[in-house]
Amino acid sequence: MNLEAKEWLDGARALGQLKEIKGADWDLEIGALTTLFSKREDCPGLLFSEIKGYPPGYRLTTANCSNPVTTCLTFGLPPVQTTPELMTVMAQKLGVWQEQAKNIKPRLVKTGPVMENVHSGRDIDLFEFPAPRWNELDGGRYIGTGDAIITRDPDEGWINMGTYRVSIHEKSLLGIHISPGKHGRIHYEKLHAAGKPCPIAVSIGHHPLVYRISCLELPPGIEAGLISAIAGQPLEMIEEEVTGLPIPAQSEAVLVGWLPPGELHEEGPFGEWTGYYASKARPAPVIKVERIYHRNNPIMVGSCNSMPPHEDSYYHSVIRSVVVYNQMVQAGIPDLKGVWMSNVGGRLLITVSIKQRYAGHAKQAALIACQSSVGAYMGRYVVVVDEDIDPTNTQEVLWAMCTRSDPEKDIDILRRCWSTPLDPMIRKPATAPMNSRAIIDACKPFEWIDEFPQEIKIDPALIHRVRKKWPGI
Repeated sequence: MNLEAKEWLDGARALGQLKEIKGADWDLEIGALTTLFSKREDCPGLLFSEIKGYPPGYRLTTANCSNPVTTCLTFGLPPVQTTPELMTVMAQKLGVWQEQAKNIKPRLVKTGPVMENVHSGRDIDLFEFPAPRWNELDGGRYIGTGDAIITRDPDEGWINMGTYRVSIHEKSLLGIHISPGKHGRIHYEKLHAAGKPCPIAVSIGHHPLVYRISCLELPPGIEAGLISAIAGQPLEMIEEEVTGLPIPAQSEAVLVGWLPPGELHEEGPFGEWTGYYASKARPAPVIKVERIYHRNNPIMVGSCNSMPPHEDSYYHSVIRSVVVYNQMVQAGIPDLKGVWMSNVGGRLLITVSIKQRYAGHAKQAALIACQSSVGAYMGRYVVVVDEDIDPTNTQEVLWAMCTRSDPEKDIDILRRCWSTPLDPMIRKPATAPMNSRAIIDACKPFEWIDEFPQEIKIDPALIHRVRKKWPGI
């Protein structure tokens, strides 16, 4: 699998999954177009070219994993047409890839395409790149939304690749926001506590796989290995001379510099994945950029948030659901039929489908789901349903909730759970963001499951017969 951004674009175009949009303005129009396309279930990959005020070769992509076909393309999988098919394949593959990642190290190289242009000192101008103002109330232009930010743990030396929001303040000054508990933040907090600046590299253009792995919650230091395992070859990286950090040789553009202790600049607000501006403008750390590397005619990767579903929500629902599913299996939950982290509710709603085997099975499944590594962060509701309910089908889930649960008996609350300042229900400022979780058992009562009223069904053979007789139903 070739980790070139242009290869992905060519592949999407060949599959009929790329929409090129010419002449959009970086100021709001790119964000508005991405949002409007992302409301479609068949949203294709988007390529913005001839961006207002920029050379034709400076382009930006969004929506690179917004349906099953483009997600398969990004991960090098044979194309499938439906979400359940995609989740089945991903559940099988992800665990294998993660095991392989433990034994794969990046391949260090002396140079690569990202070195075609090198800017230092007075030549640095972050406005060289068409960084959008995505939404109307954003506090500036955000160059890092589909990024891969590289930091090193100062104690153990492992490398993290994470996705965090980055804005442009000045020609050589960036703002950055990283939520508490995230690896990148832990790294700079360790260094700042010792009075030292944190070296940092920000890749703002790359193959979509680099972004999609960087934005996942993963074990420490596994990102580069996981990208390599999926690609089937080691990720090529260059030891960058200013910071000493490894940067992807095939990136389109990388910004490097230092995150100094005690230096803050007003940052935000920013439209978040919840569909809200979760906080007002506030002081946040800065990155002093010392060097820019980029290809000729770089292709940036961006992500625009809005009221869900948005262009990022489909991918996150698929991959996080698969991670939670696999972790529940590893925890010993039997007869797990499906997991879906809603692409509308995002992290805030997890639905789990099981075939009940014993009293308390549903409660056990709910607790494991909501406190798994992915489910624990900023959750809100966990709904457990029987195996006849498709967890990805909101109508079926709501029907089960309304007909198979009794609020008095079937809702439990967990308190003081891990949340984030991005949670719109946490009043700001918040020094220790926590929230509660509701667990809803929407399964038929186990103790009298055989007596539960029979649901109305249509025999599959009858469905086949009538669809054959009346095509298009």
